[in-house]
Amino acid sequence: MPLRSLGELPIASARVLVRLDLNVPLREGAVADDSRIRAVLPTLEALLNAGALPIVLSHLGRPKGQVRPEYSLAPVAQRLAVLLDRPVLFVPDCIGEAVSAALQRAQPGKEVVVLENVRFYPGEEANDKEFAAQLRHGAQVYINDAFGVLHRAHASVAAIADLFEWKGIGLLVERELAVLERLRSAPERPYVAVIGGAKVSDKLDLLSALLERCDALLLGGAMAFTFLRAQGHAIGSSVYEPELEPAAQAILQRAQALGKQLLLPNDVLIAANGDTRVCTVEEGIPEGWIGYDIGPATERRFAELLHTARTIFWNGPMGKYEEERFRSGTAAVAHAVARATQRGAFTVVGGGDSIAALQALGADTAVSHCSTGGGATLAYLAGKPLPGLRALEQS
Repeated sequence: MPLRSLGELPIASARVLVRLDLNVPLREGAVADDSRIRAVLPTLEALLNAGALPIVLSHLGRPKGQVRPEYSLAPVAQRLAVLLDRPVLFVPDCIGEAVSAALQRAQPGKEVVVLENVRFYPGEEANDKEFAAQLRHGAQVYINDAFGVLHRAHASVAAIADLFEWKGIGLLVERELAVLERLRSAPERPYVAVIGGAKVSDKLDLLSALLERCDALLLGGAMAFTFLRAQGHAIGSSVYEPELEPAAQAILQRAQALGKQLLLPNDVLIAANGDTRVCTVEEGIPEGWIGYDIGPATERRFAELLHTARTIFWNGPMGKYEEERFRSGTAAVAHAVARATQRGAFTVVGGGDSIAALQALGADTAVSHCSTGGGATLAYLAGKPLPGLRALEQS
């Protein structure tokens, strides 16, 4: 069903409820990474330029339905005011009289109102309709520009949209959907996907969907050990999911049936008792040793295939990226993706760890698109319905 974009909504001089994803890291009471805030500036600027009063809803962290000061959006509102170069009125609640009073004195077209963390109330994650009604605050238009939570059936994402005749997507969501639809429907070939991270269980549907669309699938991270074990390789004491060995075997068989390349590590950086060394998959990982990163031969093999790609999707680190000694594989993929972009490939990176790797290398601007949504990106590419989008569909 069609979705209305920002330009199709009656935002001029309107009171507009805007769901954003301002779930940013804080350090010592200040925003440590403002990339998610910067991503929504165009939507807020468009609303202000139209004379609208943007009323911002967002979450921060996982306070589990309780008021926890360390998850307050107050520091986020302060940073937003600096980036937007406009007054931002922060309200220390998201429902009730404090909000009503603030909205009465707010100036449309001149300032933004940011309400407190919606997850301070249990009704948010319960997708409670009564809580959603309390969040409306007399707004005439609802806009969702929080791509990172579109896969959540929460009150400020799903239930609230049912209360509005005029509802649609912001500029960030519009851009994200255009990029991901290009991967789903019309990728330039060869299309190579690189998937890492810890668990096969988190990405089983994604892997199945990618096999149907991409030309090659490269697997790294801890999840690769479930596949290596399914192939009969010794993985020592490495983390894996034994209950998913049959699913891994099915994916390997499906790749073969489709004639698709599915590459697993052929060497691994392993560690035990403070010692590290590289071992090949064929010789096997000894008992007591744990695989923490792809090895140098795998790095070269993955980089060679990425060199030929015209479209790349990357999600998930190749190893225990938070420790510097196990960062080489992830850095190698990041460099390869950046070089492919320079050669003209269309490259999309999704997931916090992968983007963090690019940022650490100063290469986050060297790819075509860094997606602001982790789970939402994976769900969309896997073909799963997103509750936040369904709630915005026009009949």
